[in-house]
Amino acid sequence: MRATVAKIYTENLRHNIREIRKRVSPRTKLCVAVKADAYGHGAVKCAEIALEQGADFLAVAAVSEGAELRAAGIAAPVLLLSLCHPDEMDELVANDLTPLVGDADYAGAVARAVRRAGKTRYPVHLAVDTGMGRIGCYPREAAALAREIVATDALSLGGMCTHFAVSDSPAAADKSYTDVQFARFSQAVVSVRAEGIDPGICHCCNSAATLERPEFHGDMVRPGIIVYGYYPDGKPRSYYTGIGRDIDLRPVMALATSVVAVRPLEKGMSVSYGRTWTAERDTTLGVLPVGYADGLFRRFASVMRVGVNGASYPIRGRICMDQCMVDFGTDTVERWSEAVLFGPKESGAAQSAQELADATGTISYEITSAITKRVPRLYL
Repeated sequence: MRATVAKIYTENLRHNIREIRKRVSPRTKLCVAVKADAYGHGAVKCAEIALEQGADFLAVAAVSEGAELRAAGIAAPVLLLSLCHPDEMDELVANDLTPLVGDADYAGAVARAVRRAGKTRYPVHLAVDTGMGRIGCYPREAAALAREIVATDALSLGGMCTHFAVSDSPAAADKSYTDVQFARFSQAVVSVRAEGIDPGICHCCNSAATLERPEFHGDMVRPGIIVYGYYPDGKPRSYYTGIGRDIDLRPVMALATSVVAVRPLEKGMSVSYGRTWTAERDTTLGVLPVGYADGLFRRFASVMRVGVNGASYPIRGRICMDQCMVDFGTDTVERWSEAVLFGPKESGAAQSAQELADATGTISYEITSAITKRVPRLYL
């Protein structure tokens, strides 16, 4: 196996799902997001563990992601959260993925694919745009679209959903906006029921709303980042403790590699492209076989601390496509020592993905999901 690996702490993953499940009514279904290769953690293995821990649905963003799950023998319901191209419709139906439908034209395209497959009453979920501005019909259009869906024998209404735009924000205005979104969604559901149509599984809660708004849980919740051990929008655990919704989340991924070279660097010598760093004293440099082609972004160079043998060391110079350099100073570090770029405390990391995100103005989701396919996933 390559020296650079993403270690996946499966017991942390199980722990997180159990923690989420405890905060949701037994009557409420659990849809675990495994899109984007389970936020970089490996979709198939994470899906298997999620189902083992009681998940009812899985969620993906591309037909190919759903097909990967089916090829691995996963038979659970899979919700497709993004729209697909007409060329993918036959594959969608062949893999029994449940699409979101937000307009009559798209519903028609799905219905045609269902008929080509010789199927009937294929379940779809009606997406309602209550303020995200992305996909879905407007609440006032929901009843009419539901009528069109059930009027054809090709489709059935398996559920209704919406997506919150700012449920992860503590600002009063944003909390009010989430209230408005939920009210709009509720009105859409009522309008469908008024037509004598069963709306199916009604769901709207992402990670933040799952934790903070139990009154919005409905028939199903759709947690994402909290499954993988990080709090929404980087809020600390103390925030949830303070609002009486404490939850213990444990990061699931560690990005680790080995020190492949240890070499002396004399005062005045520069390191890496652009000569952005020059040694101010004699030091010892370590070379790590990991770079931005693995998902270790160049912008991390100025803030990242690499964990080696219980100590932390700074990256020096620009991160290259396949390598980066670490300053060991006067410490003695042996070749082939493990070096951890980020991860949970038990991995030996000096930083979590959240701490790295905070230091670079991004979110933990981006950091874990950016770890590329050429980095093997090692399940512990």
